[in-house]
Amino acid sequence: MTSNLTRKRRVNILDCETLRYMNNSRHLNYMDFIRFEMMFRTPLFDNTVKKSLYGILGSQKIIYKKSLKMWSVFTITLVLEGWDDKWVYHKQAFKQQNEIRAVGYTKAAFWKGRNAQNIPGILKHCGVTIFEMPPTQQVLNMFKTDYELLN
Repeated sequence: MTSNLTRKRRVNILDCETLRYMNNSRHLNYMDFIRFEMMFRTPLFDNTVKKSLYGILGSQKIIYKKSLKMWSVFTITLVLEGWDDKWVYHKQAFKQQNEIRAVGYTKAAFWKGRNAQNIPGILKHCGVTIFEMPPTQQVLNMFKTDYELLN
């Protein structure tokens, strides 16, 4: 669960705007797919969904550098950036020919009822032997003003 996960994908016709480049919203879908794959392929599924916990996405940021053309092949890599008591932080890099085309960051949690669950406890039950992995200050700063923007 703490290892990077990389998948190769191809930009298909339904991913594209005006039949040329991948639509910005499709990047977010690919980010969802790889996070779900990590959950379903690890003990995380048994220790969350099967225990009536549900994953929520608290925030996501994406930076686009270069477009991905229709029918081109790219990779997306999910990198665990760290966690605190409530949130897990990931980076998802879209690469083509070893060049970053876009990078996204997500902040996610697991909830039961109306309460966020203890992430270190969930990870411990999943067999993660690292007790702490605080995200970098740069990642925390990226999400720092999210709730202020809602007001």
